[in-house]
Amino acid sequence: MKKILSAFLLLAFAFFFTQEKKPMYWQDIQNFKKLDQENPPPKDAILLIGSSSFTKWTDVASYFPDKTIINRGFGGSRLTDLNNYADDLLNPYRPKQIIIYCGENDFADDKDLKAQAVVDRFKTFYKKIRARFPKIEVDYISIKYSPSRENLWPQMKEANREIEAFMNREPNAEFIDITKVMQDASGKVRKELFVGDMLHMTPEGYRLWTSVMKPYMK
Repeated sequence: MKKILSAFLLLAFAFFFTQEKKPMYWQDIQNFKKLDQENPPPKDAILLIGSSSFTKWTDVASYFPDKTIINRGFGGSRLTDLNNYADDLLNPYRPKQIIIYCGENDFADDKDLKAQAVVDRFKTFYKKIRARFPKIEVDYISIKYSPSRENLWPQMKEANREIEAFMNREPNAEFIDITKVMQDASGKVRKELFVGDMLHMTPEGYRLWTSVMKPYMK
């Protein structure tokens, strides 16, 4: 009996230890894999990769009814996470276009992070995309200026400028600036476009994003 109990405890310890060893967002990636097994992803779709602004856009297909969309946003993710999971986020798909929204959480995760570090993280991910898809359209949506993160806006604005300059130099690449459409006539961020946390957006916010994104969509 003691041997059985010891074996059980050893197995239980091993289970919980391996659970804790799994990296952040591991389960999100497993969920994507399950979705792909249940419904093989279509070719020539538009692949969305990024953080919670995509994750929470659960009805994105209804905003672009004439497009085939694969949404692979996972909430809280940073550009470092996109780089860490690049193989899982890119290899299963054969898209005609990739659109990225990520970088905001990088600044929120490290208040002292410099804009150049985020720019470099994006460039690293961009290069990983190009290694697999040399010629498809790759677009980056500008970091939005969430009211709850106003103290980080200067770094975000600098990162946006640097990434825009980089994308303008690249072939088959665009910088999609959604910041202006989220401002009022005086240039202030429209807080009514955000839900109570002043971080995530209302349907109206997504409608405005759609109006900006449509001309770039393949």
